[in-house]
Amino acid sequence: MAEILKKVLNDMKESAKAQHEVCTANFAAAKTEFKAQWEEAKAFPKVLEKERREGQQRQIQDARKRMEAAQKRVDAVKADADETASENGK
Repeated sequence: MAEILKKVLNDMKESAKAQHEVCTANFAAAKTEFKAQWEEAKAFPKVLEKERREGQQRQIQDARKRMEAAQKRVDAVKADADETASENGK
């Protein structure tokens, strides 16, 4: 009977040790995950700012291309109007 009791107590001791290792590992993982989330949260405004600036630069480039195309159309209309006026003036 004493042997059985020793074996049961030893099994409980080993089980408690294993459970402690599991808890320790889970705590360490949770702590590391929280740290990663914290660092991502701190960096998030910088990421948003970078994306916003890139978007603004794309919009500026697009606007410049549109202005260039519109100016070419204006120049073409003026050239055509000047040509028509000079033909009518002759």
